[in-house]
Amino acid sequence: MSIDNNAELIAAINQIMPFGKYSGRKLLQLPEPYLVWFYGKGFPEGKLGEQLALIYEVKLNGLEDMLRPLLRG
Repeated sequence: MSIDNNAELIAAINQIMPFGKYSGRKLLQLPEPYLVWFYGKGFPEGKLGEQLALIYEVKLNGLEDMLRPLLRG
C-alpha cells in the first residue's frame, strides 16, 4: 500500500478488525504477534490486507506510540 495522504494512514489506524480473535479492535491496537502471524500466513486480500500490512510495518518500525494520538474515540 502506498500512502498517498494522511487520510489513508488515519483510516488504517482506525479500521476495526472485522473477524477473528481480536474482532472489534482497531488495527493499531492489535498485538504485534498477531500481525506477525498474518505476515507469515499471508495478509487477507483487498483493502483490509493492505491496512494490516501497513500496521505491521508501523509496529515493526516502532512507530505505534507516535501514531496512537491519531486513534479516534
